[in-house]
Amino acid sequence: MTMDEFNKLDFDMILMSPPCQPFTRLGTQKDVLDSRIKSFLYILDLLPSLTKLPKYILLENVKGFETSVARNKLIQTLENCRYSYQEFLLSPTLLGIPNSRLRYFLIAKLQPGTFCIQTSNEVLKQFPDLDDSMEASDISSFSQTLSADDNNMEGITADCCANEVKNGRDETVLYKLEKIRHVKQKQSQDNNSSMQMIQDFLEEELQDPSPYFISTKSLLRYALILDIVGQTCRRSVCFTKGYGSYVEGTGSVLKTASDVELASVFQSFETLSEDEKLTQLAKLKLRYFTPREVANLHGFPPEFSFPEKISLKQRYRLLGNSLNIHVVAKLIKLMVE
Repeated sequence: MTMDEFNKLDFDMILMSPPCQPFTRLGTQKDVLDSRIKSFLYILDLLPSLTKLPKYILLENVKGFETSVARNKLIQTLENCRYSYQEFLLSPTLLGIPNSRLRYFLIAKLQPGTFCIQTSNEVLKQFPDLDDSMEASDISSFSQTLSADDNNMEGITADCCANEVKNGRDETVLYKLEKIRHVKQKQSQDNNSSMQMIQDFLEEELQDPSPYFISTKSLLRYALILDIVGQTCRRSVCFTKGYGSYVEGTGSVLKTASDVELASVFQSFETLSEDEKLTQLAKLKLRYFTPREVANLHGFPPEFSFPEKISLKQRYRLLGNSLNIHVVAKLIKLMVE
């Protein structure tokens, strides 16, 4: 788009989500040297020359963007164009949603307009208008969850608790490759009554669950590293665009058997034959979350639906690249009030 074409546009707000591959831990980490970021840099070059600057800007990206050269160029451009701005690292867990999805956000407002909040040069890790009536224990629990998110760019919480004291006892493996500190972290999250339960986001009547069952091959290969959650759990890890196609690190899977404990299935699991392992795993009735359920966790309204021609794989890919609507809505409210 040329400068003249840009100047003909009449808009009050720009929403930007530059490609994340140059910044994510699992991506190239080439930053501004990655060709996929050229369009974003082009917009930054155009912005100061516009005859009418947009009043608001909201930008989203993965954790890691906040330390990038691209981010520095963005901040410099905003300051040169006289924008006030605030940066965040936020997860839906801050709003009581049981899904870790840590993302970088920036809101900017053209001066002389001011925010309804006190801005800071720091990257905020919670909403600045967090309800003062919230119990201190709830705030602490939220902070612990976000700290765990902070140690894994895809939001896998339990394995990376930076604030947990690591001693010999906490390093003891109980089952499913999980150490005592991992289990304690998950139990703490599941006991946090300020978080909603997974069951609040599930489809009430799943007519045909067969497309969502995990293949026996995948179960045998990945059983020990699956993040398994039950219907009464109050946590789940980040769903990525590879969910449903790949198993490792792409999102939690659902245990639909309510009367079976993980410990009973995975104790001495590695000593079993393949057939015995499959017999044990079958007790859990594991399946992927459906696209509708992932959309529910993202805050999509009940009337949302995919066109029928969109394949299951494409639906997961689109959801994996999506945002949590509740988080974005709260940021927009902070920006425009």
